[in-house]
Amino acid sequence: MTAGESLEVIRAERLVMVLRAPDPETALQAARAAIDAGVRVVEVTFTVPDAAEVIADLAASSAADGTLIGAGTVRTPEQADTALSRGARFVVSPGLDEALVRRLTDDDVLALPGILSPSEAMRALAAGAQALKLFPASAVGPDYLGALLGPMPELQIVPSGGVGPGNAGRWLAAGAVAVGMAGPFSPTGPLDRSGLESITQAARQSLSAVRPSAVPAHTLKERP
Repeated sequence: MTAGESLEVIRAERLVMVLRAPDPETALQAARAAIDAGVRVVEVTFTVPDAAEVIADLAASSAADGTLIGAGTVRTPEQADTALSRGARFVVSPGLDEALVRRLTDDDVLALPGILSPSEAMRALAAGAQALKLFPASAVGPDYLGALLGPMPELQIVPSGGVGPGNAGRWLAAGAVAVGMAGPFSPTGPLDRSGLESITQAARQSLSAVRPSAVPAHTLKERP
């Protein structure tokens, strides 16, 4: 999959599940619950223990349903290489590392470097980034995104950090191509039946917030 193809999936889905969890098994449970509910883009952050193996598991098990698996909180070339070798199709960073962006772009891998200022956005574009992560989005707000797009309307922005079902619509209306959501999808401990249902409900609410028609009818059924 090319960088452009990965970006088109993200643009179409409009929701990136940003996965944080205290252990690999909990991460996999949370991701599978969200995927079962219709989420089709999952960013496994490197704050998850053994994140690379979680990426590998999800990339292998979700290939048939077209789910796009990426790596997040990537801060070094080594992390990027490990994630890509395990099946990640896009790489998200909390900040801007121009050398890493160039390297990924040269390999036709979608890089979403973290930016906050116009200067960082310009540097990311010059390095070849096709899309940018606005982070932390909660520090600025949707109006800031609109102002940022004024002089640079070509920016493909995915805000993340403080984005949830309640404000996702405002970000999209301001010009975001998609939103990243962590809080509703990031368990802090083991998931029991109730915890899994919370993830499922978060997925339904989030999908409804970004694309009301995106919630598959079968997800409205209760879990057995």
